[in-house]
Amino acid sequence: MANRNRAEVRTAVHSRIRRKVRGTTERPRLAVYRSLNHIYAQIIDDEKAQTLASASTTEKSLGVSKGGNVDAAKKVGQAIAERALAAGISSVVFDRGGYLYHGRVRALTDAARAAGLNKGEAIEAEAAPEEAPAEAATPEAEAKPKKRKAKAPKEE
Repeated sequence: MANRNRAEVRTAVHSRIRRKVRGTTERPRLAVYRSLNHIYAQIIDDEKAQTLASASTTEKSLGVSKGGNVDAAKKVGQAIAERALAAGISSVVFDRGGYLYHGRVRALTDAARAAGLNKGEAIEAEAAPEEAPAEAATPEAEAKPKKRKAKAPKEE
């Protein structure tokens, strides 16, 4: 693995993901490609081998000056969701394309969910952060603060 470059590793990861993730007519695949300067999203029906909707930061209509940041990814996510809903698609399978799910890739999917794609997932994502602080603040944890041990002087 040390002799392989980053693009080869991403391609290998993407091929492993594609073995599991399939887009159908009822639930097509939302594929993301991220380059250094731009981000692209396509909704693909793998059964018919057709692209149903697409959006990218290279489009002038989005009004994005720089495409390699989180704000641009949010605009692309919102645009792809609007185009999918206009095409009659409300639910998709997400394909991260071999990229880690954070930064621009996560911003794109969160914006797409907020704009109406996969409505059930948006509710679950919002509910999860609210439950975590309630579990952390238990009365037992507040009652007994941790005590630090004093360091013993070194003997030489």
